[in-house]
Amino acid sequence: MTSTSRVWLVTGASSGFGRAITEAALAAGDVVVATARRPETLDDLVTSHPDQIEAARLDVTDTAAGAALVADVQARYGRIDVLVNNAGRGQVGAAEETTDGELRDLFELHFFGPAALARAVLPGMRARGSGAIVQMSSFGGRVALPGFSAYCATKFALEGYSEALAAEVGPLGIAVLVVEPGSFRTELSGANLVRSARIDDYTPTVGSTREMITGIRGVEPGDPARAAAAIRTAPDADTTPLRLPLGADAVDGILAHLDAVRTELRTWEPVSRDTALAAG
Repeated sequence: MTSTSRVWLVTGASSGFGRAITEAALAAGDVVVATARRPETLDDLVTSHPDQIEAARLDVTDTAAGAALVADVQARYGRIDVLVNNAGRGQVGAAEETTDGELRDLFELHFFGPAALARAVLPGMRARGSGAIVQMSSFGGRVALPGFSAYCATKFALEGYSEALAAEVGPLGIAVLVVEPGSFRTELSGANLVRSARIDDYTPTVGSTREMITGIRGVEPGDPARAAAAIRTAPDADTTPLRLPLGADAVDGILAHLDAVRTELRTWEPVSRDTALAAG
């Protein structure tokens, strides 16, 4: 570790974006504490970069364990420069098909865990007047599709939280970056994908989504390594973007969604505005 090395804490580092971000940070000469539920999946990186990386076991839904890990890393390295809240998984099913347990588990993983880790690193970042929190959201954090009600709800929540967080900590020298990937070659649709039990009435609206999320596996157009390069450099920009869509599909989909929102707002604007108390 050199005086110019940054210290990263990356969750969900065993594959996909987490591993790609870890590799990009290592290539830049930084130090990474890479977490996973099975840290042995990172043995090859530990072997090839023994002085730059350590693998730690962490389930981000265990907020006490997350806080303890942050305290330990800060005690040994002196700081955490970049937190990457990346751990996550896919979920497909109509809103009625999704059980309460499935919905709560996904919120623990995608929202409450990242929020707890952000709170844990903020005191140290505030004291130094620097740092970055990278929140791995999704194209689905801006645009909701049938069959992704639970997944999109967690990402919408993370984005709202992060937008307010950015306004709170930006004046203190801390950057918040929300990353919104489209379809990338990751494990989102892999073995950890949760499929809610089917209700036949939703086949016309959700059936195509179920087929899409499993059918794209292995043919997604996005390259996680190129995404990681963008994520690594964005916090260093003169003005860090609050949101960073990645992939042409994400950019095109978000632009189309924003156009639709503006059109609907303008259509209903007279009704929306005509709701004030009558004068006198």
